[in-house]
Amino acid sequence: MSSTRVGVLGATGAVGQRLIQLLDPHPEFEIATLTASDDSAGKSYREAAKWRIETPIPDAVADLVVEKTDPDAVPDDVDLLFSSLPSSVGERVEPGFCEAGYVVSSNSSNARMDSDVPLTIPEVNHDHLDLLEVQRDERGWDGALVKNPNCSTITMVPTLAALDEFGLSTVHVATMQAVSGAGYAGVSSMEILDNVLPHIGGEEEKMETETRKLLGSFDGAAIDDHDVDVAASCNRVPTLDGHLENAWAETSETITADDAMAAMREAPSLSLHSSPDQLIEVFEDPNRPQPRLDRMVGGGMSVAAGGVRETSDGVQYNCLAHNTLRGAAGASVLNGELLVEDGWI
Repeated sequence: MSSTRVGVLGATGAVGQRLIQLLDPHPEFEIATLTASDDSAGKSYREAAKWRIETPIPDAVADLVVEKTDPDAVPDDVDLLFSSLPSSVGERVEPGFCEAGYVVSSNSSNARMDSDVPLTIPEVNHDHLDLLEVQRDERGWDGALVKNPNCSTITMVPTLAALDEFGLSTVHVATMQAVSGAGYAGVSSMEILDNVLPHIGGEEEKMETETRKLLGSFDGAAIDDHDVDVAASCNRVPTLDGHLENAWAETSETITADDAMAAMREAPSLSLHSSPDQLIEVFEDPNRPQPRLDRMVGGGMSVAAGGVRETSDGVQYNCLAHNTLRGAAGASVLNGELLVEDGWI
């Protein structure tokens, strides 16, 4: 199998390190370049990155020289870039890479809601990738920009997509989000130990808006957002990895707990390299899923669901996903695989 040469923008950060962990053994991708801040540029990756992943830093990457995050510093034969840049940096530099002809699969939050930028979970809205035709026409890019959603959104949306056949109308969700979602230095131990933080800036709005775009329909020219009403309450809790969410879904049609569990179990996966065999793992045990026990289902790429019960207007259930794998780096890699599969690269 021929390899696609790839690079990582923002390679020294937490998500950048996860990307490298996933890409180094990948049979379809070859890491050809890494970029980071000007302070890291010119150093070997081993020197520049404070490696915090549980597996050793890959030998093939450790001695690569880190480049500036600039299109002129990226080799012309790189086909695909994975971006884990801070959103303020991504907003400034990602368009320049697309103008220079690079295809960018980005985890950064900037531009997710732009009308011509696909926000994609491959198993949910594969067809939204065709929006790239509109993007290239409107912006005059030879490259392209694709986004994956927020880590809390991506935990919930596959389950909602499975329930949409019953006329999804209203969703309320309360999240219990792991500290890794804030980055390595994001929450101090004095804040989070023996505590829960009942606000995560911007997170609730992301869940409420991104969900409607992801579940929307593409008419060949634009995305028509789903009309589901979403209300979110986002909380940071002292778990390391794995976002657990309590969701209440109201539907226009009568739905039983058995209906909901069957729909989730039947949610289709894909044949991409990083796709899990089962997109949604449904637990009968009401005490599952739990972050420590279930965040690695499907190699960290499945969504776990459980505690499904009927309510007066629909169903209530819990869902869980590994926030730095399915919710971040793995989602970007999966989008990259879809871009290759569909011939955008």
